Amino acid sequence: MPGKSIPPAECANLDEIRSGMDAIDREIVALIAERVAYVRAAAKFKTSSANVAAPERVAAVLKTRRDWAEAAGLDGAVVEGLYRDLVAYCEIGRAHV
Repeated sequence: MPGKSIPPAECANLDEIRSGMDAIDREIVALIAERVAYVRAAAKFKTSSANVAAPERVAAVLKTRRDWAEAAGLDGAVVEGLYRDLVAYCEIGRAHV
């Protein structure tokens, strides 16, 4: 990202708003890729199919992310859904790695 984005409240036009959102989205995608790399790295520590699936860990992650979202003033159910999709994506990716 070249330079610092203008804070939302200081944007003077729609182009500045869109530029800021694009910059954030680029960072989000990069962070998702980094998170997926951690998931892939975790595979070497998982010695059984039960450890790979880890439904209790998934449930805990989803609840925590929901709580974080709500604390940030976001809709917890929406953020939980995003993470549910991310977990599913990682599970599909494990089958192809």
